[in-house]
Amino acid sequence: MGDPHKLRDSAAEAWPWPASAATRLGMEGRWRKAGAVVVAGGLLALPFLVFFTSGQESVTRAWQSAAAKLTGGGSLEASDARRTTTGGGGATDELLSGLLVRGGFDRGSCLSRFESAQYFKHSPYAPPSAYLLRKLRAYEARHKKCGPGTPLYAMSVERLRSGSGPGAGTETEYCNYLVWLPYNGLGNRMLSLISTFLYALLSDRVLLVHVPADFADLFCEPFPDATWVLPPDFPVANLSDLGRSPEQSYRNLVADKKIAANTTAVPPWVFLNLCHEKDVDELFYCGADQLVLAKVKWLLAFSDKYFVPSLYSMGEFRGEIHRLFPALESVSHLLSRYLFHPTNSVWGLVTRYYNSYLAQASRRIGVQIRIFDFARISADDMYTQILACSRQEHILPEIEAAGNLTTTNNSTAGSGTVQHDTTAILIASLYADYYEMLKLRYYEHAAEGGVRVSVFQPTHAKVQVTGQRGHNQKALAEIYLLSFSEELITSGTSTFGYMSASLAGLRPTMLYSARQHRAPEPPCVRMVTMDPCQHRPVSMECQANAVTKEDLARHVMTCEDEGLGIKLFD
Repeated sequence: MGDPHKLRDSAAEAWPWPASAATRLGMEGRWRKAGAVVVAGGLLALPFLVFFTSGQESVTRAWQSAAAKLTGGGSLEASDARRTTTGGGGATDELLSGLLVRGGFDRGSCLSRFESAQYFKHSPYAPPSAYLLRKLRAYEARHKKCGPGTPLYAMSVERLRSGSGPGAGTETEYCNYLVWLPYNGLGNRMLSLISTFLYALLSDRVLLVHVPADFADLFCEPFPDATWVLPPDFPVANLSDLGRSPEQSYRNLVADKKIAANTTAVPPWVFLNLCHEKDVDELFYCGADQLVLAKVKWLLAFSDKYFVPSLYSMGEFRGEIHRLFPALESVSHLLSRYLFHPTNSVWGLVTRYYNSYLAQASRRIGVQIRIFDFARISADDMYTQILACSRQEHILPEIEAAGNLTTTNNSTAGSGTVQHDTTAILIASLYADYYEMLKLRYYEHAAEGGVRVSVFQPTHAKVQVTGQRGHNQKALAEIYLLSFSEELITSGTSTFGYMSASLAGLRPTMLYSARQHRAPEPPCVRMVTMDPCQHRPVSMECQANAVTKEDLARHVMTCEDEGLGIKLFD
């Protein structure tokens, strides 16, 4: 085959976009079709937030004005927590059993917040625990009181700028902050943001998000009547260039004896390296160090991994996590549906594609394929592994034996009604090879039982592009399209796949990574949890409060460092 992932020009087609919208956004170009594959065309990304300054308007005031525009400048009146609408699969609970609130949001400014329930197939953990709902409402009240644009935030920032701590008894003691710094690809960012938000819930901190240009215009504001976007006048400069071990990192402060458990004098801010790589701030996961960090008003968290399982092991948080999430595997599922609501520009990509290609199928199967350099195999071998996995777990429709053609019922063809014997397979991959092979398979052979099979692939960019907003928008759209499936096959150690399964509320079938560049045997495993893997679990120096395997519950898992397989706690 030569290059096993050579793109096929004949497979190019643009995202479905109404002509009027294309004209309105100044998009030009010709749209090309070939089969069922749809390849991303040009996107003109809308800015997430624009900061204006003038001689008579401060940066903070300008930021507040821009934030008001972000949320539409209005809100809906509070009403019953369960409003049902008709669409997708019929009556839906658009507020996800109270996980979301209606008040404080303008419906038109973020359609996905109110429409996503029409597309998600189910939520295995609805309703969420009453304790989680109370905790979220309390957090929202704290964020509204302490968030950017409030007097308490302004006072806290001024004290940070001056290098002083809050005075005894001042109301600013109520407001402690956790600033999230993004790192790595979109899937990594989403998983680390879930983890960081959970830590904010557990430690009573206000979460603020540093939004570089490539992370803009992806998500709506998740909290009512407030913004989670860190304003541009934040006193700590060059947040995107702090590196992984600045002078203010916790491990450096401890090594230099600039912070200690036996003193009340703490620095105004501390940098936490919680990435999956080496030289991280592992002491963060120790109880004594948590007592120290609790005294610091501003924590800056730099992370690219899902570190929730490490929070389970901390005696300080263990009981609280169990009260919030009686089923531990529901953490990523519930918090991802709470936090992440695609902006209208991204949601348009999602809904147009879904309604054009996937809505009429009675069964949707998502197949997410990621080839890592450390486990690279040929496209043919990867395709063989996918089929072997499908047969093992009975996922993709099997084909008829030669000469045994089943006659199908075409009475509903062209009627616009849902076919009860149709399967749509959605491929998410950087390469077009797997789409082409599966499409050819069902073109040359009839599926067993007369099932009608269609194969689709929105994009095949060939290489992962980081640092580009348009690429992230299309990647986010594909994560959501996968999450609307009834079955998922995902790639081991891929955060893209983890996020799709978390949003879907599905325990996916996970493809094992290749071993020594050969297809593994067995080819895959049906996961016992929808919770993502934690790559490179920390090896804590403190073990006194470490949870036992029995305490962890059998759904918690972690991936091996090499990404060659899955370890499950029994």
